[in-house]
Amino acid sequence: MAAPPLPGPLAHLAPLLGHYGYWAVGAVVLVEDFGVPAPGETILLAAGVYAGAGRLNVVGVALIAFTAAVVGDNIGYLIGRVGGRAFVHRWGRYIFLTPKRFAATEAFFGRHGGKIVTVARFIEGLRQANGIIAGTTGMHWRRFLAFNALGAALWVGLWTTLAYLVGSHITTVYDEVSRYQLYVLVAAAALIAAFAARHVVRLRREH
Repeated sequence: MAAPPLPGPLAHLAPLLGHYGYWAVGAVVLVEDFGVPAPGETILLAAGVYAGAGRLNVVGVALIAFTAAVVGDNIGYLIGRVGGRAFVHRWGRYIFLTPKRFAATEAFFGRHGGKIVTVARFIEGLRQANGIIAGTTGMHWRRFLAFNALGAALWVGLWTTLAYLVGSHITTVYDEVSRYQLYVLVAAAALIAAFAARHVVRLRREH
């Protein structure tokens, strides 16, 4: 089956995706998730469009992207855990993780804890630095792995499904979803915080 034309900013990925298929999806998502500047989200959308046209299998795309996202973030976690801040300050500029950007991201991460690992998947900049920051701040690996896997599943599921369903209209839908996703994520975080506070108050009353 002939490859469908990719719309707008996805078009430049057609040769890569057409030639390497699933390998391209896995490799690009993997390297983006430990800090290398790469179009991970873009190739996920493009792969979803290809899957909708029958060129790729949507389940295969989702599984490969999920695995690559989790592994990539864990590589970033290991880099941050072993190398620490000194490593990031020395080499981070080569992947656009400057000391100033790193400090701002680390502060944000430190304030919001584990839930940020999940939400960060949807935020450009945080998605790439997520694992490294978790490693440098000393977050427990199992806790990181759980929140990271949840974020990866939601991220892959959302964009793969949308691209698969809407096909060549994905760029329009993506722009609309991106416009409101931060508000939705903030609202979800506030709701989670409210439930957590209610739970703490209830425990204190019981004791």
